[in-house]
Amino acid sequence: MSRPTVRDVARAAGVSLATVDRVLNERPGVRTATVTKVHQAISDLGYARDIAAANLARQRQYTFAFVVPEATNSFLRSLHQAIEDAVPVSRTERIDLQIHAAPAQDPHTAAATIAKLQDRRVDGIAVLAPESPQVRDALIRAREHGVETVSVIADLPTTGRRHFVGIDNIAAGRTAGRLMGRFLNRVSGRILAVSGSMMARDQVERRHGFDQVIGGDYPSLETLPSLEGRDDPAVVRDLVTTALGKAENVVGIYCFGGGVSGLLAAMAEAVLDRPVVTIAHELTPSARTALLGGQLDAVIAQDVSHVVRSAIRVLRAECDDRAIVASQERIRIEIVLRENLLQILPEPGASGGSNTGGIHEDHQGAGAVSRAVRR
Repeated sequence: MSRPTVRDVARAAGVSLATVDRVLNERPGVRTATVTKVHQAISDLGYARDIAAANLARQRQYTFAFVVPEATNSFLRSLHQAIEDAVPVSRTERIDLQIHAAPAQDPHTAAATIAKLQDRRVDGIAVLAPESPQVRDALIRAREHGVETVSVIADLPTTGRRHFVGIDNIAAGRTAGRLMGRFLNRVSGRILAVSGSMMARDQVERRHGFDQVIGGDYPSLETLPSLEGRDDPAVVRDLVTTALGKAENVVGIYCFGGGVSGLLAAMAEAVLDRPVVTIAHELTPSARTALLGGQLDAVIAQDVSHVVRSAIRVLRAECDDRAIVASQERIRIEIVLRENLLQILPEPGASGGSNTGGIHEDHQGAGAVSRAVRR
């Protein structure tokens, strides 16, 4: 049986093609009774509109904006680069892609940026910003004005955003906890926990997931209160140096925020009487080098290029009122060790990214990893 067309709808409803077009595009000038007849015909025939063809026919343009922190560290630079890499492809799909950078950990500027974009009538906004009343209210107002919104990397569930695009950060923290427990293999001692900002939901969730596993399954390990380094390598270096000098029996370090280079500098200067298992997040150039050199045992990574592409697809689907393919938009957790480093993600600057070859985590813990890199 052939697929119903707009002509079939017009014939069944007893109206003109122009009237059906007005109803489909929600333009004024059609009586309520006629609108009802057209929708009834659509339902009876099982007519499905070809959104892509309709947008092409009316030359539909989209404007999407990414509101993200300034590129002050390696991870944020990689995020900016991924957005810039998506611009040429987006143009071919009639999408104007913009980047609006706000100072890191500055919710007031992020909220003001969102408000300006709302006034410029952008179609969609993807946001990475601190979870704060200012950002929440700005995104709620944007939604009220018909702007589609998604959060990326760190969720903002109180803002009315339609979707979150990023890894499950609780599962990522649980993954790190499982790796730490298995790498230490019945060793007793303390774990330093290093965050960038406890205002960031992704880092709060990672610490929560880590504590779930360590506290529940490894009673011989004690995780110390988080050291908040503000994603500043110099601050992280000082905090870790002081902590290593004061805390006794440190056997592990979990860095679940930025400032990895500062952590590595502190460890290089410290006099340690035993190997310290060290796990970090995000495969930055510093983390890559440290994995290869054995200063890091594992990195929990995500493909930021996939995050950016997914956010664009989700925003467009919402604008077109289309279903989202959940399996396509799932951002996977990657466990990167020295042994599989080159198979997980490409070298910095390489195009694209891989979602294959890694060990994927759910809430049950990490995959089969049996030993630390450094022993």
